[in-house]
Amino acid sequence: MIRSKIIFFFILISACGFAQSYDNDLLSSQFHKGRREAIRNGLPDSSCAVFFSNPEQQRAGDTKFLYHQDPDFYYLSGLNEPNSLLIIFKEPQTFYDTITTNELIFVQDRNPSQESWTGKLLGKEGVKQQLGFKYVFLNNQFADFKIDFEKFYKVYHLDYFDAAHDDLNDRGDLASLIRHFKLKTDYKRKNVDGFNLSGLMASLREVKQPEELVLMRKAIDISCLAHAELMRALIPGMAEYQAQAIAEYIFKKEGSEYVAYPSIVGAGENSCILHYETNRKKMDGGDLMVIDAGAEYHGYAADITRTLPVNGVFSPEEKAIYEIVLEAQEAGIKACRAGAEFRATHKAAVAVVQKRLLELGIIKDPNDFMLYFFHGTSHYLGLNVHDAGNYGKLSPGNIITVEPGIYIPAGSNCDPKWWNIGIRIEDDVLITTGDPDVLSGKLPKKIADIEALMKEESVFNKIK
Repeated sequence: MIRSKIIFFFILISACGFAQSYDNDLLSSQFHKGRREAIRNGLPDSSCAVFFSNPEQQRAGDTKFLYHQDPDFYYLSGLNEPNSLLIIFKEPQTFYDTITTNELIFVQDRNPSQESWTGKLLGKEGVKQQLGFKYVFLNNQFADFKIDFEKFYKVYHLDYFDAAHDDLNDRGDLASLIRHFKLKTDYKRKNVDGFNLSGLMASLREVKQPEELVLMRKAIDISCLAHAELMRALIPGMAEYQAQAIAEYIFKKEGSEYVAYPSIVGAGENSCILHYETNRKKMDGGDLMVIDAGAEYHGYAADITRTLPVNGVFSPEEKAIYEIVLEAQEAGIKACRAGAEFRATHKAAVAVVQKRLLELGIIKDPNDFMLYFFHGTSHYLGLNVHDAGNYGKLSPGNIITVEPGIYIPAGSNCDPKWWNIGIRIEDDVLITTGDPDVLSGKLPKKIADIEALMKEESVFNKIK
């Protein structure tokens, strides 16, 4: 148990704001300050916006999951610690006759005795020095802090977190912060708005700033390296989890803190399960394997999918379905133009899938394409793998995925030769003022290129 706590200590250091001491490419305090100013500009007069940190999540017993900050809170503050509260005011406010400010942040206090177990926190001084806040208070001060929310035209907030654990001995934990906010606002007042802030945040976050694009490209480049190495390493007899391990090793080796989402590695019949995460099957030479895996780098997610023949060569039936998906994806990418409706990528992909499945006789009616292509083609990408966005017209600075797929499970109403063929191809695309920029385009996806790369030697095949 001591050993596991020590390991967790090192993990937590990289997860908390204290990582500023180790990484020199984090978003700057000026970036976060600029984002606070951007949301301030979007607020109506005489209003404020209240943001809570994410809750800590218990895994089992006294073991917690690695902490992940609420993306909106991180976007605006840079703080990656729990039990915190941020308030952004439209106009400067005066408190206690001596403090005039347009923002307040309440954070955890440092606890030297606890830090030997769980790693250092920034505390008040660290938040001031590293994150650039002028007025920082401890979270247990919020309960008694004199702030009159009734005087504001609107008090905006996001959804509360039901998972917040209430420590009755801690007036500053997340549950207490939420409870005292409700008490201060009486919650039922007409000026409290829990609905419209998410749309404003989505408008900001769906357009990536130059500093964000640097981190997004890094996450995507790492993910491309991992997928390429797996193409070299994949052989019959390997288990799905071994393929997962190879990809995730490269993520870590190249500096990713975490996976952007649980890696999907599904072979054979599992290739037809959209979000398969068990990853325990031993793969046969005749299987297709769908690998949907992305690295997270400094909070920013990549999301890439490739479909590979485990034996290194696509069968004729696999080729036929693969070419449909590739054609559909290429049509979707061409539709990634500023000013286009968000669903333009899906409509373009669907048109291809309908036509080609009809030609192969897999479907008899164009509307039956949904039997085999039953998900959307695109979503926003950023601080979440399914990131915030308003799903209106595409704009320069948006990053979206383009990921059509065809999944034909055993028992489908078509020739059995197509059964257990599941194929998805996914790339990450930056919307520009001109042609789309396929950020993951360096990773092979044409059949000939995949088969050629799978013939190359991998260092992982030498490990016994």
